[in-house]
Amino acid sequence: MTTVAAPARPLVSSLMKYWYAYVGAFLAVWVVLMLGFGLLPEVLREWRMALVMILGSLVAGSTPMGGGAVSFPFLVLWLNVAPDIARNFGLVIQALGMTSAMIFIFCRRVRVQRSVLAWAVAGAAAGMLIGTVAVAPRVPPNFVKLTFTCMWMSFAILTVVRNRELTAISGGRNVEGAAAMRSGLIVGLVGGIIASIIGVGVEMALYTVLVLSYRSDMKIAVPTAVSGMAVASVMGVATHLVIGDIPRDVVMKFLAAGPIVIFGAPIGTYILTLVPRIRMLYFISALCVLQFVFTLQSLERTWAEWSFVGIAMGLAGSLFYWMYQRGREANSSR
Repeated sequence: MTTVAAPARPLVSSLMKYWYAYVGAFLAVWVVLMLGFGLLPEVLREWRMALVMILGSLVAGSTPMGGGAVSFPFLVLWLNVAPDIARNFGLVIQALGMTSAMIFIFCRRVRVQRSVLAWAVAGAAAGMLIGTVAVAPRVPPNFVKLTFTCMWMSFAILTVVRNRELTAISGGRNVEGAAAMRSGLIVGLVGGIIASIIGVGVEMALYTVLVLSYRSDMKIAVPTAVSGMAVASVMGVATHLVIGDIPRDVVMKFLAAGPIVIFGAPIGTYILTLVPRIRMLYFISALCVLQFVFTLQSLERTWAEWSFVGIAMGLAGSLFYWMYQRGREANSSR
């Protein structure tokens, strides 16, 4: 493994024409649908979704939390939308916005952990398929919400406790060979199964392994995580299109928020290069705490739910701490 830096990249690049082409193609199709098929009045009624995804797209591009981390609690907790519908919307909107961010990242030649990313995408393909067919249909809606919130709260606790140490990391190691294959496949498989249930997961799994286990710079880990979830979201959308469970309501919400997220997510990736690491970490942690509180308030808070929260947070916290200790020992032995 070799040490690499995360230099700032110029906003203008000769490769940016590919991002312009992607954005232009989407906007052309959007205009045809709005004007040629008369969908504009129906789409305008979804203005709340567009407003929420201003924040969601910025979060998706600048943090290891996908846009679904904002849309999922809004839809489920505020609008009482079924978790499976909220998950499908998260996947669809991330497939557009985070793919835009990924293209933006690669056009600007931003540093990512390419080997781990490639293996994570392979693992996510299997995880998304297994989760969609065998896991998601068997998980009760309340426990879907709790799975989502407990993962992020556990991560927030650890990162706040160790924030000075983690944000001091500059550069990082290129993870290659057997380590990249092993870590990427496990991360992709587990993250893909989680994403099949709640719409996000690959990005957090990839980010935590890179930062905690390999002491990767946030400014390398986040673009890698964004790219991983972008591809996983596209695979998730393809899976649900085959199943045929993406309703018209999700499509209208997607069309309402699409013109926002296709710009917002890339803007988020650029913001990441400007904002100090410690402020970004505090922002991520604050989002985790807020969604944890909102989720608990929305539930009946039965004995089974409280037990699930305790066990899930204990397991997640133990796993994150083990990865942190493993990375610390590996870093000190170099």
